[in-house]
Amino acid sequence: MEMEQEKVNMSKALSAESASYRCSACHGDEDWGPNHPIRGRAKSRSLSASPALASTKEFRRTRSLHGPCPVTTFGPKACVLQNPQTIMHIQDPASQRLTWNKSPKSVLVIKKIRDASLLQPFKELCVYLMEENNMIVYVEKKVLEDPAIVSDDNFGPVKKKFCTFREDYDDISNQIDFIICLGGDGTLLYASSLFQGSVPPVMAFHLGSLGFLTPFNFENFQSQVTQVIQGNAAVVLRSRLKVRVVKELRGKKMVVPNGISENGLLAADLDAEVGKQVMQYQVLNEVVIDRGPSSYLSNVDVYLDGHLITTVQGDGVIVSTPTGSTAYAAAAGASMIHPNVPAIMITPICPHSLSFRPIVVPAGVELKIMLSPEARNTAWVSFDGRKRQEIRHGDSISITTSCYPLPSICVRDPVSDWFESLAQCLHWNVRKKQAHFTEEEEEEEEAGEAGEAEAGEG
Repeated sequence: MEMEQEKVNMSKALSAESASYRCSACHGDEDWGPNHPIRGRAKSRSLSASPALASTKEFRRTRSLHGPCPVTTFGPKACVLQNPQTIMHIQDPASQRLTWNKSPKSVLVIKKIRDASLLQPFKELCVYLMEENNMIVYVEKKVLEDPAIVSDDNFGPVKKKFCTFREDYDDISNQIDFIICLGGDGTLLYASSLFQGSVPPVMAFHLGSLGFLTPFNFENFQSQVTQVIQGNAAVVLRSRLKVRVVKELRGKKMVVPNGISENGLLAADLDAEVGKQVMQYQVLNEVVIDRGPSSYLSNVDVYLDGHLITTVQGDGVIVSTPTGSTAYAAAAGASMIHPNVPAIMITPICPHSLSFRPIVVPAGVELKIMLSPEARNTAWVSFDGRKRQEIRHGDSISITTSCYPLPSICVRDPVSDWFESLAQCLHWNVRKKQAHFTEEEEEEEEAGEAGEAEAGEG
């Protein structure tokens, strides 16, 4: 009995001490005890396999077997309803449900710009949110500058109630409880780019061309929005990539409006001692490194956890999330991965090699991409199709799984919605079905099989 009491006391002591241990990759969002091994490298280890590679201590993995444990609070008031049967941070997709700590009061509405067909749905939604639900509605300033909205006198009283912001100038990340997107997949990518940290839940209505990431139909939007506000919804956590671009300063002075860079963060960090410019992005679909306007092959080295794994010689390489596996990567011949799978996909673009196949690596590994010393030209990089910039010798791109996923609200559940999108948007495995045998053909088939059996016995 005394031994059992001793064990209980020891367990309590360990749990009390655990508060002082934090997971640095998750910015202190995870606590760990002193006797619990932290997976990944030690603090002092850097990518030292090549003298050209710098330290990457900001990209350490957490203790999770499957990469970083995602932060499950989204914006000021939303979080995922915890499941006590969760094992190793991998939650059953069907059990991922949204819940609110407090009732949501502010909503960001993102509308596809320059699309006249969206004006009426946009007006109906905003009126419903403001007048029926008494919510604060944020929109981008240029949305209200649309001539059709400016000239609509009936919409005038509602228009005065909007809170507006300007991309790259105003930080609204701590003011939004949830997001509603009207348009195609691009609106969801744009919503992701506005939040470089924790992302509020996103409800995406299919009013664009493809709609793989936008599962909701707008016809009965009132009941669907009400369910979300009440916390009755399933969510899929779409992992993002944390990308760190380090560039040599080459005498060009950056002009940054109001001290905020184009990705919404504070102005790029400039290290005067080593002459480096550092930029950081959160990417939902993919990072694309390509040869740009040059007629030469791109020639880039790819490192994984400090080890050179390959040199890409071709048009370029795509580093994508599972969400991005159904976008550019799928067009380049990669497999399609469900968003709940913790992984990073590396897909070459038109490689000059018959054996270079796309590969999937565990979420949380650290990729570093640089121009090869033998490269004849520079490369270009883009993040979800935006912020395109040139990469020269001495520059580097570090990529790992972000701790801040994008919580996308589902119509039914993560699995059903994904297969529905595969079928409806990409027509996955669509073919004419094989006709069944008629009775006569079945008899002939059976007779043929019996004859073969007799011949074999003889």
